[in-house]
Amino acid sequence: MAASFLSNPTTFLSSSSLTSQKHTVKGTSVCKPVCRLPNYPPHISKRSLSISLTSIFFLSLSGNANAAILEADDDLELLEKVKQDRKKRIEKQTVLNSANKDKEYLQDVIYKLSKVGQAIENNDLPSAGSILGQTPDVDWLKKANAALSQLSSSPDEKAQVDTFNSSLTSLYSSVTKNDIEGSKLAFVDSASAFEKWTTLTGLVGQLKGL
Repeated sequence: MAASFLSNPTTFLSSSSLTSQKHTVKGTSVCKPVCRLPNYPPHISKRSLSISLTSIFFLSLSGNANAAILEADDDLELLEKVKQDRKKRIEKQTVLNSANKDKEYLQDVIYKLSKVGQAIENNDLPSAGSILGQTPDVDWLKKANAALSQLSSSPDEKAQVDTFNSSLTSLYSSVTKNDIEGSKLAFVDSASAFEKWTTLTGLVGQLKGL
């Protein structure tokens, strides 16, 4: 069989060519083109767009509403604080207006400090000592401290009372030691603390000599 194909090459070639053509045609008929869909952007309907815009709108309104609520809360807190401060001032003024006896004791403090200051300015410490008394435990100073405590309500007012008492103790000590410079410094500190206290309490316009 092999010899017959070799002896007639034309027949082999034509036969092979025909077979090849058949396979080619057959292969062509089997292969089908692969369809590729184009990449189109996603379709957004008018309804979806409307819903999205509406959601954004309501979120914006919600944020503005929350901010408005916070501002309203701040305003209410500020208003409440103003009311409380006004109430305290009225109560304080009522106490001061009715504290006639306490104001008499405080007026005596102003009178004595004025006399002590004049004596110290003249370097007359014995006279200053006689006005002050022997110790800080004297009657006029006890009454003054009772009035100061009664009319002091805020921490600043109480702090000035403490400064006044400590400075006055130093004044007694300096006068006893005949220390003129120490007496002057202690007197200035005492008078300054007392004046600041009257300003804080609102008594500065109700006491004479300040």
